[in-house]
Amino acid sequence: MNGLQRVGWRVQVLVLESSGRAGCGARAWKWCGLGSACQLAPAVAAPTRWAGQAGHSACRLASSGGDQLPADETEPEGQDPAIRGGMPTKKSPSQSDSARHNVHIPPIDRPTQRQHQGESERARAIDMTTSSSAPSGDLTSQILLALSKASPIQTADAFPDAQFQDVKAALDRLGSRSMITYETIEREEALLEPEAEQIAEHGSHEARVFEALKQAMEGLTVQELEKAIGDKNVTKLGQGKAFREKWISKSKDGKLVATADSIQDVTRAQLQKIKETRTGDAKVIADLKKRKLIRMQKIITFKADKGPKFALEIQKEETDLTADMIASGAWKSATFKPYNFKALGSDQNAGALHPLNKVRHEFRQIFFEMGFEEMPTNKFVETGFWNFDALFVPQQHPARDLQDTFYISDPKVAEKPRPQGEGQDTEAYWNNVKEVHQNGKYGSIGYRYPWSADESLKLVLRTHTTSISAAMLHKLAATKGPDGRPKPARYFSIDRVFRNETVDATHLAEFHQVEGVIADYGLSLGGLMEFMEIFFTKMGITDLKFKPAYNPYTEPSMEIFSYHKGLNKLVEIGNSGMFRPEMLEAMGLPKDMRVFGWGLSLERPTMIKYKISNIRELLGHKVDLGFIERNPAVRLEKE
Repeated sequence: MNGLQRVGWRVQVLVLESSGRAGCGARAWKWCGLGSACQLAPAVAAPTRWAGQAGHSACRLASSGGDQLPADETEPEGQDPAIRGGMPTKKSPSQSDSARHNVHIPPIDRPTQRQHQGESERARAIDMTTSSSAPSGDLTSQILLALSKASPIQTADAFPDAQFQDVKAALDRLGSRSMITYETIEREEALLEPEAEQIAEHGSHEARVFEALKQAMEGLTVQELEKAIGDKNVTKLGQGKAFREKWISKSKDGKLVATADSIQDVTRAQLQKIKETRTGDAKVIADLKKRKLIRMQKIITFKADKGPKFALEIQKEETDLTADMIASGAWKSATFKPYNFKALGSDQNAGALHPLNKVRHEFRQIFFEMGFEEMPTNKFVETGFWNFDALFVPQQHPARDLQDTFYISDPKVAEKPRPQGEGQDTEAYWNNVKEVHQNGKYGSIGYRYPWSADESLKLVLRTHTTSISAAMLHKLAATKGPDGRPKPARYFSIDRVFRNETVDATHLAEFHQVEGVIADYGLSLGGLMEFMEIFFTKMGITDLKFKPAYNPYTEPSMEIFSYHKGLNKLVEIGNSGMFRPEMLEAMGLPKDMRVFGWGLSLERPTMIKYKISNIRELLGHKVDLGFIERNPAVRLEKE
């Protein structure tokens, strides 16, 4: 333990030896390695030794003009004069060693007042090594010392002024070395409010009113009572309670008089007991809390006891076996810190999945479980043919206006569709779509308008992934099974679509669409409703309701609703229907092949799962990256 105090040109250095050997009483000067002379205290232990070694218990450094050794002392043999005790001293190039060691040493047999003060300071410092009031920075030593005197201990009682986090850190440090064991104790303490402190000291309001009236003998008016007590609020509150207790009454002349010979101030006694013990009867505590005289405070303390490796000093534990330790053999006597294989490693910032990707993964797993094939949806830009015309959407439909659709400015148009596989006749398909729009076909009268090829070839940002479904169904029509007919198929897609909408809390210009398509023979509307029940149940969505709707490319069409318990109402969750013959037969699909189609937004269930009220907090440039990192993977409540 080192203490350093500089007074003018005089520096006092305190070096305490932990061994505490008894001194010989001799006063001697020694070179302490600091470039100055040291004076050993008379009652200090130990033979004369150099600073940095264990022999010093206390030394006094006096420097008033130089740092010369006393005549009877010499420097340690082989030690550089510039470095003694590990501390270098500056030396001027022009300054010789003889000049550098010119120092005035006060007489040994005439101690000054400052020396007496130094002796007392050293005595206090030595006493601190055995006192429980050691500095708070060495709380581990305090705990070990306290346990050596009494075990177990309560940290709140033993170290009332220590901070909680400091106590916890010290206990963890000692506990990890098996030097102590400890357990956490939680309790509630009752603390007095300021008003209760006054009652505990001076008495309750009603008791003070009674005592004032009893001393008056002939009674007091209210104004006189207020003056006698000195507190208007105490007088007002105390009167009511004193009247209820029948301690006082009002005389005929209107004065207040004491009617009881003596009283027992229960409230004061209760508060004094609580102040002393910080606890009390449960009913009393509840009553005083109701009167707002006390408050409860949660106290966390620790009960510490000696561990299997208890000692008064913490032995240094090596954390690594080094080459130097092996070469010198120091490893044989070294104590190694045991490995903690249960310790958690540092968090590695390896990125985080966006909540939409997490929910998208869950949806994909549901589709795969039900035998669906994922469609290639990497075409954000489509022609008006695939996005609208192939779906039997008329060229005058409002959905094709600039207010709803993003049109590409460069290039503006594309080429006519080309075959993407064997057996595809895209020219015939092109003509069939044109004919069904203009004049009608396959039992339909069509829309009866002049169909424009230029309008059909305009490039747009796709408004739905149903354009991909149309291309996949056209490809399916060209494939033939063993019976010469297309095989049943199930397709799905989850990808981004674009619509020219005003951005607000529930709408974005780009979002994600989840779409499913089933092509098979003999399908019916009842089968679609049954399948929707199964599909949405796998997402944890039940109690479906279907309402008629209109879509240009499906007939019949249905909107899908589900009862939302949080909102306490039906909420639309998707759209569905059976694709029209005008769309399917133009591709070349057989008349008896029916196709279910349904779709929903990916953002809506994600917002529900993550309790997001503004869609802009989920997708776009305003998304909080911390939100993405904090939220765990979502799991749909599958049934």
